[in-house]
Amino acid sequence: MNAPRTRVQRRPVHGVLLLDKPLGLSSNQALQKAKWLLRAEKAGHTGTLDPLATGVLPLCFGAATKFSQLHLEADKTYEATARLGVKTATGDAEGEVIAERPVAVTPDELARVQALFTGPQRQLPPMYSALKKDGRALYEYAREGIEVERKTRDIVVHDLSLTRTGDDEIRIVAAVSKGTYIRTLGEDIGEALGCGAHLTSLRRIATGGFEAAQCLSLEALEAMEEDERLACLLPTEALVADHTRVTLDVEDAGRFLSGLRRRGDWADASAVAVFGRTPDAFLGTGHVKAGELIPGRLLSPIEIQQTLPLTEATP
Repeated sequence: MNAPRTRVQRRPVHGVLLLDKPLGLSSNQALQKAKWLLRAEKAGHTGTLDPLATGVLPLCFGAATKFSQLHLEADKTYEATARLGVKTATGDAEGEVIAERPVAVTPDELARVQALFTGPQRQLPPMYSALKKDGRALYEYAREGIEVERKTRDIVVHDLSLTRTGDDEIRIVAAVSKGTYIRTLGEDIGEALGCGAHLTSLRRIATGGFEAAQCLSLEALEAMEEDERLACLLPTEALVADHTRVTLDVEDAGRFLSGLRRRGDWADASAVAVFGRTPDAFLGTGHVKAGELIPGRLLSPIEIQQTLPLTEATP
């Protein structure tokens, strides 16, 4: 007879955990594991990584989930390895080989293709993706052998480096805009080189100002005591570090949290992080237009009270 499972007592947890997602887990599986370890009531992530990809995955807890969309839209940097001369159905090592061609790539050709794929691009999303059509993910159609029409999308490859690391292998480092599929970029690079390619590894090394060196593994998190895990969380305002900062006095802070606009001598700003003066606490986001501070996403008074110890501990 199996022993009854111990029920985890959830609690309010607020902040951002920078996780180095391991190979083989989906983003949601990694999120649920971290949520369980922190005993958090509410959690979300900031952009899916494939199970075969590793790297930076910011996880948001509690109040931070209100601002996760900001990092879904952030620029990201990836490091990948592509095998030349072999094309697969999925664009990565999991897929069936569908074509093989000889590889004869010169340094000049590699430099030409690097320049070709740097800057604004039009990219066709792959069939093996989570994009939806008629309520179903594209990969579901692909697994049934069904090809559906997709629209190309505008992306930007801000910076691209292609380095030959073997006779049939290149290293790709790409800083890209939101919505860019690195598997597709690798395939397109292979086609431009005349031999085809597929990714054999993929790692996200930066997203929205967060870098891999700041991240923690699930194994390290699991080995910690509970207080140590909580200490690893960045405050919610880490998600809006690039916003213009506005600080309000007690009276204006209370009215701002009620959804009321405030007037001041602030310059126009499309993205503002708003703080209270006493206590020093993050209140939410907004924007300033014509000297008027207009509320956006706001923390509740309870969330602010619960995040005060974390905020005060942050320099």
